[in-house]
Amino acid sequence: MDKLLIIDDSGEIRKQLKWGLGKEYRVLLAENVESAMDLFRTHRPQVVTLDLGLPPDADGVTEGFRCLDDLLTLQPATKVIVLSGNEERVNALQAVHCGAYDFYQKPIVLDELKVILSRAFHLAALEAEYRRLQSSVYGAAQSVHGILGQCPRMEAIFQTIRKVAAADIPVMVLGESGTGKEMVARAIHIQSLHKDGPFIPINCGAIPEQLLESELFGHEKGAFTGAQTRVQGKVEFAQGGTLFLDEIGEMPALLQVKILRFLQEKIIQRVGGRENIAVDARIIAATNVNIEEAIKDGAFREDLYYRLGVISCSLPPLRERGDDIDLLANYFLLRFSGEFHKKLRGFSAASMATLRDYGWPGNVRELENKIKRAVVMADTAIVEPRDLGFEAGQQPDPVAAGSPPRELNVSGLTLKEAKSRVERALLISSIEQNRGNIVKTAEALRVSRPTLYDLLKKHGLHSPVE
Repeated sequence: MDKLLIIDDSGEIRKQLKWGLGKEYRVLLAENVESAMDLFRTHRPQVVTLDLGLPPDADGVTEGFRCLDDLLTLQPATKVIVLSGNEERVNALQAVHCGAYDFYQKPIVLDELKVILSRAFHLAALEAEYRRLQSSVYGAAQSVHGILGQCPRMEAIFQTIRKVAAADIPVMVLGESGTGKEMVARAIHIQSLHKDGPFIPINCGAIPEQLLESELFGHEKGAFTGAQTRVQGKVEFAQGGTLFLDEIGEMPALLQVKILRFLQEKIIQRVGGRENIAVDARIIAATNVNIEEAIKDGAFREDLYYRLGVISCSLPPLRERGDDIDLLANYFLLRFSGEFHKKLRGFSAASMATLRDYGWPGNVRELENKIKRAVVMADTAIVEPRDLGFEAGQQPDPVAAGSPPRELNVSGLTLKEAKSRVERALLISSIEQNRGNIVKTAEALRVSRPTLYDLLKKHGLHSPVE
């Protein structure tokens, strides 16, 4: 029976949930952080419900956030569902930012809570299976806190993460959109001296300029129209942890100055305030823009770049990661097949050729989305190119095996796409000229037989006879 840990200082709520959920789960009850952590270490439940108001701070949230941090530090995959009242919605949302799985507003309706719990347990089981698959099917590949790869450039990234994590210095993560910059930042945080603190991300390019300063540094009551209460900013929430400034290349010049000051002095002031507030938080920044060009154009401060980029970590685009495309595609296929309850065995040869030859402007994020689409759309156990949803012209030209070679139209293609198309046509031509004899075909192309088989598989061609 699945184990569910309920952490709440209200005996009435503990009794209600024990009675209402006891038939579906083995329910464990705790009323404070200490008893909760004792039960958690002993039983390792997959799912936890957490009331943020725990003694001795029953009217606040400090103990609740401490408990959340302790739970996720001990077992990051735990699904923590925060139970909160309407007036605590802001704190519940902040808990989700800090790693909670979801939140549910009181008063508790058992049927509704049961749905959330069922989903949480289902997802926890899927993730446990993914980790098992990673250690078996992907045993040859490295994985650092969810980042999967085996190409030389990713191995170098993993080494960099391990080295810089222990050093309490700023890090700049560079790379195209969708390459996994936030995942790298989280991996550094999890292995850092600040791992017991929160990881607070903020996308500097997604928030209007006039609101970004308040989001970062908070504001005092009356600082501007609509500022009815004092609000802490992301920097303060990151106290003792890591602040991840995503798309920092989009940050306005005025805020660049304030971030520079914080890096130098570890002190901030809220908007409309005069009090100096000391904050101990590590800064990791990321951008997909060319920072050197931005500095030349005057859009980004050179002194801030040198402060942030003590260590730079440049992520390769997916199109330059070679066999990692196959690795990631199969990983996502297994993941989404379980999530959507689809029994898919793999990709057709044509699908794999399409995935390898595509340019991936959206990188790993785009690959993940295309595989998710394919799992939903597939009508058979094998994923075909149409399931992946490529537009006309995005996938390689399907030349049927055994058809006569013809003049190739490579206009409008990238160099990689044109090379693939020419390679495929040359394979077909050589197979025909040698009447399907694999030995003669390999000799004519000056490749080994194993290499020839790999090329045939890559391009979705039938193997010739021995």
